[in-house]
Amino acid sequence: MVKLTKIYTRGGDKGQTSLADGTRLPKHDLRIEAYGTVDEANAALGLVRLHTTGEPDAMLGRIQNDLFDLGADLSTPLADSYKWEPLRITAEQVTRLEQEIDTMNRDIPPLDSFVLPGGTPAAAYLHLARTITRRAERLTTRLAEEANINPETVKYLNRLSDHLFVMSRHLNDNGAKDVKWVPGANRS
Repeated sequence: MVKLTKIYTRGGDKGQTSLADGTRLPKHDLRIEAYGTVDEANAALGLVRLHTTGEPDAMLGRIQNDLFDLGADLSTPLADSYKWEPLRITAEQVTRLEQEIDTMNRDIPPLDSFVLPGGTPAAAYLHLARTITRRAERLTTRLAEEANINPETVKYLNRLSDHLFVMSRHLNDNGAKDVKWVPGANRS
């Protein structure tokens, strides 16, 4: 478990930070950008949770915890051996997202147009979290081209953006409050 007794260390004052294995990298390194963006998505989910209750809130709580796992995963480069067993995203976590998507999507009518962010406050914030998650996914796939990473991280982020989209529709009264895109609606 993590125990923080001092919040500032001055270790990053020269523009570098440490990975979980102690490796120092510039704060703008792609690996840092990737897990930093995962952290942004997590913060956006905190905003969503101000507007949720019941099972949707419980799902988001599990996802927030998973996103910390994912950040820890990206912060620990793959290696042949470790001083301790690193925390990794698992296929089971991806499967859980898929099962939750299927459950929420059962009662939602198919789309006849793209959906704009909006409807309920929770749905609007879910779209914000979804777009940040997509950015985290893009950064993580770029990282995967440069470094050997756990492939489940990319799968998790990909499935999570779908999950957040479906949940936005679920919390928009199963699509009844969706704000639909009307192509060319404002042309003169």
